[in-house]
Amino acid sequence: MSDVGEGLAAEPASRVSASVVIAAYTFDRWDQLIAAVDALQVQSRPPLEVILSIDRNRELFDRCVERWATADLAVPVRVVENKYAATPRTSTDNASDGVVRGYSGGGARNTGAEESRGDVIVISDDDAWGEPDWLEYLLAPYDDPNVVAVGGRPIPEFETSRPRWFPRNFDWIFGCAYEGLPTELAPTPRLIGANMSARATAFRQLGGFRSADFDDLDLCTRLAHEFPTSRIMFEPRAVVHHFVPRKRVSWHYFWTRCFLVNRDKVPAFASMGEAANMSAERAFVLTSLRVQTTRALREARHGNADGVLQLLVMCLGIGLAAAGNLTGRVRLWRERRR
Repeated sequence: MSDVGEGLAAEPASRVSASVVIAAYTFDRWDQLIAAVDALQVQSRPPLEVILSIDRNRELFDRCVERWATADLAVPVRVVENKYAATPRTSTDNASDGVVRGYSGGGARNTGAEESRGDVIVISDDDAWGEPDWLEYLLAPYDDPNVVAVGGRPIPEFETSRPRWFPRNFDWIFGCAYEGLPTELAPTPRLIGANMSARATAFRQLGGFRSADFDDLDLCTRLAHEFPTSRIMFEPRAVVHHFVPRKRVSWHYFWTRCFLVNRDKVPAFASMGEAANMSAERAFVLTSLRVQTTRALREARHGNADGVLQLLVMCLGIGLAAAGNLTGRVRLWRERRR
């Protein structure tokens, strides 16, 4: 076990430097990527640098170099290519050919992080853009030397609109903050990949991201295990807007994500060894049932059926998650038997 205080800078937040790493792999998010880089140029607490790490898309790499690498910007933008080999996916949210791309495999993020020079490595997505004070809030907790990682609140920006039936405590499906997270600066076991950061020394000590599909969960779990006296903090005032395309507000997307994510968490947790800890998942279920049931009853008394509908969908989502977990356990047992 290590103490986060060993080798980690205990500088005040006003002096901590930050490198922002954004992984990208597709032109489908070009407009959002432009918004992300533009937002970083006008931060009240500007980063040291922005690193765009392009995953196996030479045309996109060339376009990014042309647009940003040679431009005279307030915050310099460096464009690099993912140097790690493709790895098989266990879910198919971002790729149809079974190959990890962009932030989802960790390789592009790791490449960018290895090129970074800041005291803190900030991770965001190519379809997320920050509020002007995003980094000011995200970096402030590092004034405490016992803080090893800080995450902020990604809020959904829908291409269409939020479905009436969609429960807000399942916004994790969109890669966004969900009900049950702290409402003020507080410790938390999990951060969200579209809006997270870690001290560079701790990140490198752990070898960066290691999971193909659960890089944020994997990193937070290993940070908590390796630095047991340190804290992982959630700062809800550190806001980024996370684009939610039309396909992600469908019923098909909801049920497949509930099932597949929890099926594939089983081998992910198994690979963590002693660091594996599912207490956050159990707490989420209990809190969700209590909060959503209370809301549904309150809204039903006022003649609004949306709360009841969302409660039913939430219970179905929890059931699909349990079925996915059971399926994953059976698959893992069979693999180990072989």
